[in-house]
Amino acid sequence: MRLLLLRHAKSDWGDPSLADIDRPLNRRGKSAAGEIARYMKSERLVPNRILCSTSQRTRETLAKVLPYLQQEAQILLLSDLYLQSEDDYTGLIRKHGGRAQNLMIIGHNPATEETALSLAGTGKTEAMDDLRIKYPTAALAVIDFDINDWSELKAKTGHLERFVKPRDL
Repeated sequence: MRLLLLRHAKSDWGDPSLADIDRPLNRRGKSAAGEIARYMKSERLVPNRILCSTSQRTRETLAKVLPYLQQEAQILLLSDLYLQSEDDYTGLIRKHGGRAQNLMIIGHNPATEETALSLAGTGKTEAMDDLRIKYPTAALAVIDFDINDWSELKAKTGHLERFVKPRDL
């Protein structure tokens, strides 16, 4: 099974009256989300289930990905992905991932980074090193697991297949 961990794209801090959950993407974020979406399509990284935070910036990131999906995908908007953004997402993946072969999470840091670090037991050296340094906005970690159901997910059992940052595309 494959987990696609996508951190939301760069958000706009221009309106200080907006609550954090309501901040939209800025121009650079919209561009980066489109770049990573095109990359996902070209590499056939196509989720069949997507768990997305309810924040404005994650939903806008999802909107940039959707036109590039070439198959049906079940989409769940989960406020817990926003509320637990200081923790890791492992429990939410176990609870909501089901038997999706390609599960995508669109979330926040530090939870996205912590989840990738806690699950990737092995991986390509360069990708592992990049992941440990920084998980920038709109970055995508692709982690493979030898499990049959996401409820079986355990720490350090995944293989980090790649870690992609929009600036590298």
